[in-house]
Amino acid sequence: MADAPQVVPADAPQVVPAGDADVRHRKKSLVAINTPDGRSKTVNLEELSNADAQLAAQFGYKPVFKREFGYLSTFSFAVSISGLFSTIMTTFVYPISAGGSAAAVWCWLISGAGCMCIALSVAELVSAYPTSGGLYFTISRLAPHDWVPSLSWVTGWINLLGQVAGVASSEYGAAQMLLAAVAMGSGFNEELGAFNYEITTNKTIGIMAALTVLTGLVNSMSTYWMEKLTKSYVIFHVLILVSCSIALLAKTDNKHSAKYVFTDIESTSGWTPVGFSFLFGFLSVSWTMTDYDATAHITEEISEPEVKAPWAISMAMLFTYLAGFLFNIVLCFCMGDTAEILASPLAQPVAQIYYNSLGRAGGIFFTVCGFIIIKFVCFTAMQALGRTVFAFSRDRLIPASWIWVQINSFTGTPLYAVWISVACCISINLIGLGSYAAIAGVFNICAIALDWSYIIPIVCKLAFGKFEPGPWHMGKFSAAVNYWACIWTLFVTIIFLLPTVRPVAADTMNYAVVFLIFILLCSAVFWYGGGRKYYTGPIVEAAANDSEGDHSGISAEVKQDKANLS
Repeated sequence: MADAPQVVPADAPQVVPAGDADVRHRKKSLVAINTPDGRSKTVNLEELSNADAQLAAQFGYKPVFKREFGYLSTFSFAVSISGLFSTIMTTFVYPISAGGSAAAVWCWLISGAGCMCIALSVAELVSAYPTSGGLYFTISRLAPHDWVPSLSWVTGWINLLGQVAGVASSEYGAAQMLLAAVAMGSGFNEELGAFNYEITTNKTIGIMAALTVLTGLVNSMSTYWMEKLTKSYVIFHVLILVSCSIALLAKTDNKHSAKYVFTDIESTSGWTPVGFSFLFGFLSVSWTMTDYDATAHITEEISEPEVKAPWAISMAMLFTYLAGFLFNIVLCFCMGDTAEILASPLAQPVAQIYYNSLGRAGGIFFTVCGFIIIKFVCFTAMQALGRTVFAFSRDRLIPASWIWVQINSFTGTPLYAVWISVACCISINLIGLGSYAAIAGVFNICAIALDWSYIIPIVCKLAFGKFEPGPWHMGKFSAAVNYWACIWTLFVTIIFLLPTVRPVAADTMNYAVVFLIFILLCSAVFWYGGGRKYYTGPIVEAAANDSEGDHSGISAEVKQDKANLS
């Protein structure tokens, strides 16, 4: 695309839109901000960085985070959300059981294209509205003001469900990988045809809970340390991905033919025709290539977020799309008998592939690497979730908001928001004690809920014509990409809500619809129980004035924004 995306250079002086009356160039331009605890504070825009001035003047939010993230750490953060190497390990079972090798390869190529359209659409909105509220905040700028409360309420609650499910399912996958490595280390008992260490659901749930607490502890550190931890991740990830691919291709003796990899369809789902079963393979890529707006939720911790955040989202998802397609092909060439890896006592088909092809040492090494990578996914996803809870509490979208909005004076981060997130993620996975099918529902609802929380703002952008592009946008291709993102999301939602196995029973049904109904019911109860009486959408906290007596600029615009949201 010749004229898209268009990115403003890093040293460009223009940050806030022209409509904000040259905020950065006013002398002694002051913004009076009502802090979440009800106190009033006046800040001088001249004393703030460009990004903080925009946050205060254009969006009305008090800058509370340190902007530690640059280009590399922001890109690394966006890559870590997908966790390609480990998330393919976690979800490879879905396309293989749905349609065999062909489903793993072609579902990634097809669904990945749809996911790229969603990611680019999200990046465009993030560039225009870089706040920690993410796409939830954009509703206040894209929809008619009478619609803002109800649309942003639903969008926020659905996004919250998706993020909790995303962290929870990632932690469950991390527990599976860790236990698979332990089982490999215990040795294989030839007489029993099993590993000496038995993996059970109860063990997996227990390890999951402990790992989620670890994630909470890591996210209790300051943004400075989180940025340092994140920056090196992308290099480690790429090295492991490339070295594993080379090792598998070099060490696997009986690789499949190209014809088998690209054309073999084997379904164990019970659905007919097999072509329909094939569609369930879309879950792997949709679960891997989602949570695009996680980067949006840390925009208040990024310097020049209107440029760096959308660039990181688009580039990270392009890397995930292309590298994931190639890695799936490598796994299909080297996976051996499909039935054997699906019945693996490791409960991890990809870990079984590593064990079969690379032996005990190689299997343990790359499974542990997968575990480390998915823990990075959990660390960054929890950081985004904690910032989301903070942002939603700032707008009083969720119960007990006055607690979750507090910033710890020592770490400079919302610790209460982090730990309520930890509790929710553990709770949603506890349902796995009753049925493993419920865990599969957590994976499904993650993709559904997150994608719908993106599509609602995109629909508003297309329908109401209020969108004002930021420095990163797709130009004349924008509408076409947006439309396909909406159509694709509607299509895969229908697939992901259907049971993946037939005949349908209590232990095979798709519980994603249960989670979706539950969160919508909770949001409705809270709305009619009091939320509708005070919630007017994302709160614009700022009122501005010029100490030299000029009130014609930003103050009028801020007051108008307040009126619109009331």
